[in-house]
Amino acid sequence: MAAAPVWSVDPRTGKQREQVAVEATSAEVDAAVRAVHDARGALADRTVRAALLRRAADQLDGAGERIVEAADAETALGPARLTGELARTTYQLRAFADLVEEGAFLDVRIDHADPALTPPRPDLRRYKIPLGVVAVYAASNFPLAFSVPGGDTASALAAGCPVVVKAHPDHPATSELVAALLRRAAAEVGAPEGAIGLVHGFEAGIELVRHPLVAAAGFTGSVRGGRALYDAAAARPHPIPFHGELGSLNPVVVTEAAAEERAEEIGAGLAGSMTLGTGQFCVKPGLVLAPRGPAGDRLERALADAVSATEAGVLLDHRMRDAFVDGVRERAALPGVEAPVTPGAGGEHTVGAGFLTVPADRLADGGGTHDLLLEECFGPVTVLARYTDEAEIGAVLARLPGNLTATLQLGAGECGGEDGAPVPPGHRREFADGGTGRGARLLAAVTPLAGRVVVNGWPTGVAVAPAQHHGGPYPATTSTSTSVGGTAVERWLRPVAYQDTPPALLPPELREDNPLRLPRRVDGRYEG
Repeated sequence: MAAAPVWSVDPRTGKQREQVAVEATSAEVDAAVRAVHDARGALADRTVRAALLRRAADQLDGAGERIVEAADAETALGPARLTGELARTTYQLRAFADLVEEGAFLDVRIDHADPALTPPRPDLRRYKIPLGVVAVYAASNFPLAFSVPGGDTASALAAGCPVVVKAHPDHPATSELVAALLRRAAAEVGAPEGAIGLVHGFEAGIELVRHPLVAAAGFTGSVRGGRALYDAAAARPHPIPFHGELGSLNPVVVTEAAAEERAEEIGAGLAGSMTLGTGQFCVKPGLVLAPRGPAGDRLERALADAVSATEAGVLLDHRMRDAFVDGVRERAALPGVEAPVTPGAGGEHTVGAGFLTVPADRLADGGGTHDLLLEECFGPVTVLARYTDEAEIGAVLARLPGNLTATLQLGAGECGGEDGAPVPPGHRREFADGGTGRGARLLAAVTPLAGRVVVNGWPTGVAVAPAQHHGGPYPATTSTSTSVGGTAVERWLRPVAYQDTPPALLPPELREDNPLRLPRRVDGRYEG
């Protein structure tokens, strides 16, 4: 039987643009994995890895106009958004190159032998080594930053792991273009072009996670698809780590004090956040707890005004559009749910932004009738749950699954000491809200729910920074790791300790004279 064609489709019209490739067969997946596996030796050299990452960034920058044009044709995300995403992607590649050169991620630790201890301590030397071939499953909503040249690929290469990317069907032409540029970068720095592989097709993705030479996987996508791959990774004769980002509601809590102080500002900010990228950000705020009463009413009116002024947009593909329209319709039909601005179909190929409202006690009762409102709906919609008191907030939060983010909109007096300023460590905490410490209590309530807690801001926009954490309790992710920021490299490494090993046999990273000038901890003391 002939392999199925892979088409590039214009989401603005639903029409096929061009055939880009064919779906990979089992034999082709096997060949791709084996070619990548053979490239491991070349990536053992940190100098080569850093050069590859920088050259890849240069190649992407040099082809920026072509990349943006191809990605826009397949995703309808727009040149401005994609230009910014490309800049983020190349910044990320260069940041990992810096991390590779610094070497601290290897976590070198040396404890010299000490026979005087009880029990005696042998000579122990520990560092981290790459796992091996990494399977990367590209995301639909970020065709660059979370796709072929994105964070999973960049961090895996930084760790010394070659990658095979399973292209997303929503942007196959972009994937082919970018993969070719990455391979060219590899060749230009003397690394094998086969260090970066690319396959297409649903079945190819299943074959990939089951391949015996694949040592780990990174995924960004739906709960259903991610869970299927996660289960397949765990069911292998030799299970492998599966770092999946699956879905997130990203709750927001607006206190009454915050609504009284800046209801209009919060309403407008919420509208901008939930409609950004036509609501297709994984950190879109999907549930907002706002107070009943005049201040909450002002917030709702401001949200309605801002959302009503948002133009209809195109989702990444028509399957997602249909799922959004159906999901909104099903949610709006629940008892007690209203739609001040009705979300849904905006035209044959577009969707209109909107929001739903519901009394918070309907979500807190645990009867299951409104559980659908506690699930992510991909697209430009959010749920405004109006609460009566703090106990109702807690009852709703207690029913939420894991999330990538949780956001608090607090009043000035809920942010720290008497004057709203932060409380210095070790000082007695005094609160301007009558000593109740509402801000601290809410912070404690949402911290177990999310990997990133935002205060008086919005979760959309995930900065690429060393302190960033993009992950969260299941189903937000399937592991405790981050997929954004320098520590994302840790997903593709494992520690090895050498005991009483002759100096001539030690890897250079663990030798006494530190020939690679790596940061390390020796007998408990850090040597930078």
